Amino acid sequence: MATAIDRPAAGAGQVLWTSTAAFTACFAVWTIFSIIGLGVKDRLGLTETEFGLLIGTPILTGSLARVLLGVWADQIGGRRVFAAVMVLAAIATFLTSFAQTYGQLLVAALGVGLAGGGFSVGVTYVSKFYPANRQGTALGIFGAGNVGAAVTKFVAPFVMVAMGWQAVAQVWAAGLLVMAVVFLLLTREDPESAARRQEKRSAATMREQLSVLKNVQVWRFALYYFFVFGAFVALALWLPRYLIGVYKLDVESAGMLAAFYSVPASVFRIYGGKLSDRYGARSVLYVTFGISVFCTFMLSYPPTTYIVDGVHGPITFRTSMGLIPFLVTIFVLGFFMSLGKAAVFKHIPVYYPNHVGAVGGLVGMIGGLGGFVLPLAFGALNDITGVWTSCFVLLFVLVTLALTWMHFAIRQMERAAARKGTQAQVPELPEMQGLGEPGVAIPPRRAGPIADWRPEEPDFWLKGGRAVARRNLWISTYCLLLSFAVWMVWSIVVARLPGIGFGFTTDQLFWLAAVPGLSGATLRIFYAFLVPIFGGRLWTTLSTASLLIPAFGIGYAVQNPDTPYLIFLVLALLCGLGGGNFASSMANISFFFPKSEKGNALAINAGLGNLGVSLMQFLVPVVITMSLFGALGGQAQVAADGSRMWMQNAGFVWVPLVMIGTLAAWFGMNDLLTARSSFADQATIFGRLHTWTMCWLYTGTFGTFIGMSAGFPLLSKLVFPEKNALSYAFIGPLLGALSRAGSGWIADRLGGARVTFWVFIAQIAAIAGMLWFLEAHSFAGFFAMVLALFFVSGVGNASTFQMVPAIMRSEVDRTAAGLPEGERRLQSERESAAVIGFTSAIAAYGAFYIPKAYGSSIDLTGSADAALWGFMIFYLSCAVLTWAAYSGPGGLLRNLDHRPASAPRPALSA
Repeated sequence: MATAIDRPAAGAGQVLWTSTAAFTACFAVWTIFSIIGLGVKDRLGLTETEFGLLIGTPILTGSLARVLLGVWADQIGGRRVFAAVMVLAAIATFLTSFAQTYGQLLVAALGVGLAGGGFSVGVTYVSKFYPANRQGTALGIFGAGNVGAAVTKFVAPFVMVAMGWQAVAQVWAAGLLVMAVVFLLLTREDPESAARRQEKRSAATMREQLSVLKNVQVWRFALYYFFVFGAFVALALWLPRYLIGVYKLDVESAGMLAAFYSVPASVFRIYGGKLSDRYGARSVLYVTFGISVFCTFMLSYPPTTYIVDGVHGPITFRTSMGLIPFLVTIFVLGFFMSLGKAAVFKHIPVYYPNHVGAVGGLVGMIGGLGGFVLPLAFGALNDITGVWTSCFVLLFVLVTLALTWMHFAIRQMERAAARKGTQAQVPELPEMQGLGEPGVAIPPRRAGPIADWRPEEPDFWLKGGRAVARRNLWISTYCLLLSFAVWMVWSIVVARLPGIGFGFTTDQLFWLAAVPGLSGATLRIFYAFLVPIFGGRLWTTLSTASLLIPAFGIGYAVQNPDTPYLIFLVLALLCGLGGGNFASSMANISFFFPKSEKGNALAINAGLGNLGVSLMQFLVPVVITMSLFGALGGQAQVAADGSRMWMQNAGFVWVPLVMIGTLAAWFGMNDLLTARSSFADQATIFGRLHTWTMCWLYTGTFGTFIGMSAGFPLLSKLVFPEKNALSYAFIGPLLGALSRAGSGWIADRLGGARVTFWVFIAQIAAIAGMLWFLEAHSFAGFFAMVLALFFVSGVGNASTFQMVPAIMRSEVDRTAAGLPEGERRLQSERESAAVIGFTSAIAAYGAFYIPKAYGSSIDLTGSADAALWGFMIFYLSCAVLTWAAYSGPGGLLRNLDHRPASAPRPALSA
């Protein structure tokens, strides 16, 4: 039940919405020069730098005034100061219509800028009506008044074309004056000012209000706002000019489309406040900066013409971002900037409840200065470099610095807290720990690392551990499914390329199908060790987001038949980012579950993750037959038979799904501090013979699954050209993924070594059947044997991973018998996770060598028989090794596999 102190003050709702409307009017006036500046630029012959100074001058005034206005709002009362700001800004805006020269316009712009100072006044005023646990949402709603920039972009161009730029200034001035009157009629004095007057207390002096600004952390906080708000304002001002210059639009269209950025960058600030209240502002800022780095990087790349010296002469091709992809990227950037703006201001009234005006004013001032400095810098960069996208290069550098600084500051504080054993007390923004006003408690972080994790203890597991582990498992599984889908997408795309005009040879096509396996396997070697270093939550977020690079790249490359083979080869290599994710995902999940459920959990994570291959092979052939994204997705390609295909959808279809996975990983997963270790701690696995033995065995199971997934579609098209094998290609990976996900319990109950041995015997039989039916040229029999191979490889994938924890526990007990039991258990868990990741890396090379073996066999002998005989010999060696080392009479796991099962834990359902 909420107490009185947890409820908003009387009249808070009316004050909030009226203040938001007033701030919207102020913001519309504050950004007016972004439109009327276009009306005078050509008439006065302004350079890009002069134009940038003109549209930035109001931003300068509004920014510099914020500190002083914020302090006055604390001292005099926000209601009075807010109304006075609106009246003065309205007068200055009206007088702007009489300016005739560039100098007069600059002076007028200084006065117009007072409208922007209303932000710090409003933050101070509104925050006093709400308790700390509601201020994030309340200030998010108030901050949505940024949408005033969109109002100006939508309406002002039409008024200017119809009546002239002077009329825009006069109409906007009248509207702001009316809003000031409405504000005074519908609002009341804030509770703090009313109480102070009733008690006849004097307000804090200016010096006292400004004293908190000596904290360097407040200035660092201001740096974050410099990007999320300053860059927003700068782009809101600059985009009309950018759209006219780059895409040759008229002023009305440019203003309308610029609003496409301003609206989400304003309205969704409300949602950012809700997210900050619920998940914590630090998490929101991490996502904001991470996505912004990606978006600004994409926007930074200028239109470029490449000339490659090819074997048969120069190869020329061109890359550029069209208008629609540009608008989509800008929309995404604006959306996440709006979340970040709310996250920054979530903390100010909580940490500094008695200095909201000063602190909020400073942070707002620095952010507003970004809106002044950056348009100037954009214009100067255009004049200096002559490259339109130089403005986004600057923003990319800025947000990368902000993200890096924030991350290392947070990690430093977390490490310091870990040394003191006070991780739970680390605040939302650890770099602000110990600061704030005296007597103000710093709120603990809601989400973050877990320091106490004891899954082997039944009470801990049943009272909360299982729920946390399952949540991490299902999010990890979803992200891994997308990783496999992007990793193997070339297995379908390459078979379609010749039909839409790409003249690649058979060998080149097999290379494209095989190269993602090569890069994915290589990346797994590194990914296997990164979870204990970075933390599972952060690494899963980053690795999932990295899938956007090949997804976008494929979508653009396949639309132009002149795209050179080299570009396709690079994109195929980048698809390996998805393959690398498996190692880190499995290593991460292995830490969450007890030994009795580890095999099943890993089977679910890997098995359902493997479903991404089947999902891709089923979904891509469907989506390329339709205009899935309309005009956003580009034009169709006409095939040789006259049919139309949208091959770009093979990449674009994953973009929204990857974005969802990235957000789910960041907001839903956890880091286990007990799993943290350095590379040196994990490197002990390289000295253990069992590590290399398990690499060999897992290559026989998973290498088969992923290699056949990559090679079967193209192999069947070449060996059985009369059959539409692509329609059935998804069935094998589906069967293998489901058998892996559903058979983990078999290895847990019967023993992983015994199951693995019989898997290899079954694989030998399946290869023999494939050879038989190839000789008989029977597609039905051949496909049945392929399905059998997929099924048993899935069972073997689960059983081999089930073996690893028992092997490593036995090894650690043997080689480190002097350590306490708890330390041996922790060391064996760390080594097990590292071995699982590393073996998955080595086995993933199957995605390279199996398609390449098929291609080489067909080129050299005219059939795939030689490759299949080689696979049979390899499986025979795996069966012998499993029997000798693990499942036979002298095997390490012989006694463990035959040990009576202890009381089972509740099963983890699939």
